[in-house]
Parts: sequence; C-alpha cells; structure tokens
Amino acid sequence: MQTWASVDVPRLPGGGPPLRLYDTATARVRPTAPGATASMYVCGITPYDATHLGHAATYLAFDLVNRVWRDLGHDVHYVQNVTDIDDPLLERAARDQDDWVVLGMRETALFREDMEALRVLPPRHFIGAVEAMGEIAELVGKLLAGGAAYRIDDPEFPDVYFDCAATGHFGYESNYDAQTMIQLSRERGGDPDRPGKRHPADALLWRMARDGEPSWESDLGAGRPGWHVECAAIALNRLGTQIDLNGGGSDLIFPHHEFGAAHAEAFTGMHPFARHYTHTGMIGLDGEKMSKSKGNLVFVSKLRAERVDPDAIRLALLAGHYRTDRAWTDALLTEARGRRARWREAVALAAAPAADDLVARLRTHLADDLDSPAALAAVDGWAAQALERRGGDANAPALVRDAVDALLGVRLGS
Repeated sequence: MQTWASVDVPRLPGGGPPLRLYDTATARVRPTAPGATASMYVCGITPYDATHLGHAATYLAFDLVNRVWRDLGHDVHYVQNVTDIDDPLLERAARDQDDWVVLGMRETALFREDMEALRVLPPRHFIGAVEAMGEIAELVGKLLAGGAAYRIDDPEFPDVYFDCAATGHFGYESNYDAQTMIQLSRERGGDPDRPGKRHPADALLWRMARDGEPSWESDLGAGRPGWHVECAAIALNRLGTQIDLNGGGSDLIFPHHEFGAAHAEAFTGMHPFARHYTHTGMIGLDGEKMSKSKGNLVFVSKLRAERVDPDAIRLALLAGHYRTDRAWTDALLTEARGRRARWREAVALAAAPAADDLVARLRTHLADDLDSPAALAAVDGWAAQALERRGGDANAPALVRDAVDALLGVRLGS
C-alpha cells in the first residue's frame, strides 16, 4: 500500500538524553533502549472515516517518538497497518450503500493526505490487511497447528479462535482482571457470549465465509481474519520477533494489543513481544469523548477545508500531554495560531538570544515521556525574550527554526 510523502528533517548539533516512555505493561515510565535500528509498530485506521482528531493526536505522539529517536541517531523502522477489511468497514459501507473496497480506498487516501499535511513522518511499511491476507492466514494456520488455536465446534461455521491460555502470560500487557477483559471484549468487537469457546475472552483468528460477506481462499478454508492477528502477522514479518514499541490509542490496550502480543508470543516463544506498550489519551469535544456513535467527530480534512493551518492543528494537539484525555476547543486552536505567529516572528529576526540551552531543554522535555507542553513553553519563553530584546546571536534564529522543525515537526519558515 502506498504511504505518503516524507519531509526533510534538519540535523541538529549535539545530542540529547535517551527517550523515556510510559509502558502500560509495567505501569511506569522506563527508558527505551533500541539498538542502531529502533523498531516501532503503531496500529493504523479502519478506513470507514478518517482522520478525526483522536487519530491525529495518536499519530502525532508517535511522530514525536520517531523524531526523538532519529535525533538520537537511530534508524527508525516504523510499520503501520490499515484494517481495510473488518466489520465496522462493512457496516458503514452497507449503511451508506457504498462499495466497501471503494470506501476503504477513499478514506485511506484521505488519511494519507491528512498525515502529509500534519507533517507526520511516514512509516517505512504501510500495509493493508487485504494485501497481507496470505501471511495472516499462514500465521493462523501455524497457531492452529501448534495448539495455540482451535476450531469452534460449529458444523456450519467452524471459526478459528485463539486460546488465551496458550502463552502463560496473557493479561500482562493490560493488567486487567478477567471480568474487565470480558466486558471490554463485548464492547470492542469480541463475542464473549458465543457458545463453544474455551474462554469467553478468546479472540477470533479466522472467520469462515458467510453469505454476502467478502472472503479469501486459504488452507484454513475460505474466510477472513480477525482483527488482532492482522497486526501480529504484519509486525512479525517486517520487524521480527521482538520490537521496541507497540503503540496506539488507549482504547487498544484490550483486547487489541493484548491479543496481538499473545498471538506473536505464541508463535515465536519470545516474551514480551514489545519492550514498550505505549498508549495515547482520548480527545473529547464539549466534555464528551469523540466517537462515531456520538456523532461528534472533528475531522482534520474538514478543518483543512476551512483553511485551518495544519501546523496550528499540530501545535494545538501537542499543547496537551499525549497520555492525558483532553478536550478540543476553539480556544485551543486560537492559542496555537498565536503561538505559531510569535515563534515565526522571533525566528525571522536577524539576531536573538543564544539558543543552545533551548535546544537542550527541548530534547530533555521530549525525552521525559514526550512532555510536549513543557517543550512548547520553552520555545514560548525563548520567543518572548527574542521579541523583547531584538538582538544577540545571529545564529540563534536559524537554530531554533531547525530545532522546532526537527523535534516538534512544526515549520517556522516560509
């Protein structure tokens, strides 16, 4: 699947401290410790609508990870999927009397445009579930052969399920109890009440073909994959048996990331699948979480159509810490516009206060669990001094412009 165009990232002098990130599995902020290549898998969209501000906030957070790792000298191997076949996509297509393939392609194209406008560095691999169908079916077959999966006793639809007891580690990523897991499974696309499952939380791996539904031929029989195994197969085949970071929104902690990790670990025997499981908070509007069911989604494409500067959207979302549930407001966007204008005015000066300390503080704040609010405040302080004093170091404006671009992804030039 085609990704989007990248941008040049300025190289900054010196270096910063190692990146520390909150890890959901251990419930603490821990240092990341990638080798020469840092591996990151971030779960992508299901393209029945794209891109709302919750999506944007998530991908901006992991864009910061990408930029910090690059600044530290790592080659970042970033992989992202697109769930271009799943029940929500089929349901939306049926509701709108649309072709599910066309719907998926249209919304994925819009997502790419939004990510490019927001200057999110693209993944090295951007993989749709449909194009990965063969490798997904192969992984399901191997899990079945290895005893980590089973066919349900249903003569009409002998679907394949994952046995959540297969690894001996199930539950370590979310740390949820069984009752919570079952409830979240029920709320998030699972089928805990289906008769014949070994455990109510066991996740679907391969859904045998039903009339009127798309399906693919495989050694398992005609059908289509469950949601979680898609990401496990795509990540394993491009990043290997253990990765540095598995990321997404906090609504993916369970069941998606718990099962994705379990599928990978059952196949490889390697534990944990990811050294960090990192999750972003939810974006709300008028005191409520944005969701399709509430009909209160704010879309990046709509804001762009209203001629809202994507850099202002980026700054508005970075004004809150990535792990916090937070609200989107007009005031937030107004503040972001003013902030960008002040920064641009400051870096346009012929000279300004020395910026070496600012660059060091930017690196320190972002290395501290992506403290973007503190990073923005540091640039605010430098800009205020620059506009008040209007003189100093002739090299400082260009250094700040490059640092804000490289680390925060915001353009301050023309």
